[in-house]
Amino acid sequence: MKSIGKYSLFLFAMFQNRLKGKIYVQQWIEECVDIGVRSVFIITVVSLFMGAVTCIQISYNLLSPLVGKFLVGFGVRNMVILELSPTVMAVIFAGKVGSNITSQLGSMRITEQIDAIEIMGVNASSYLVLPKIVASICMYPLLVILSGFLAIFSGYLVAKFVLPIAAEDYLYGVRHMFDPYTVKFALYKAVTFAFLVSSIAGYKGFYVSGGAVAVGKASTEAVTHSCIAILAADYVLTQLLL
Repeated sequence: MKSIGKYSLFLFAMFQNRLKGKIYVQQWIEECVDIGVRSVFIITVVSLFMGAVTCIQISYNLLSPLVGKFLVGFGVRNMVILELSPTVMAVIFAGKVGSNITSQLGSMRITEQIDAIEIMGVNASSYLVLPKIVASICMYPLLVILSGFLAIFSGYLVAKFVLPIAAEDYLYGVRHMFDPYTVKFALYKAVTFAFLVSSIAGYKGFYVSGGAVAVGKASTEAVTHSCIAILAADYVLTQLLL
């Protein structure tokens, strides 16, 4: 409870004594590049293999003379949009971006850079952490959209060149009974997960105390707590919104 209370106060403090908006713009652009653009490669690689493996596993369980082959594409689409792209990618996002945020802020804390910012009368949490949270909320949904497209596309390639499934059947399954709300649901989860990962990582890094060992420990805790928060939020959102 003490940690939850301290985390809540940390979030509340970010919106107090803020600097002028134009000061945050450059910070936000740099964080968008660091958080979003530099995560494209790992998201691309994981998504391609994730979609391919999902297609193979679904076909292994569904291919029979009594089951329509289009259900492979149908299953890949639903699994990717509803769960794999927003949730699995969030764990990857926590491991890459979350640990990076924590290590950056932790290094600034132990070298007393954050103390120097606070001495100048600047709200350090707002100046350093808020742009990271906003950038994560802006960029991670885009990464989820990219992940979903690549996963479904890699499933199409596997169905066409590896499995005994006609490409037309796979594409028909992808379009079959498509509900646009599933995309909205995936984006709701993406925004929530992005906020949790960036805020928890920022909180852990901002309050690091000790030396370099403490920074590594804080990074590990940030990733662990972010993954737990992602899974808990995934269950809550699924229960409420579906």
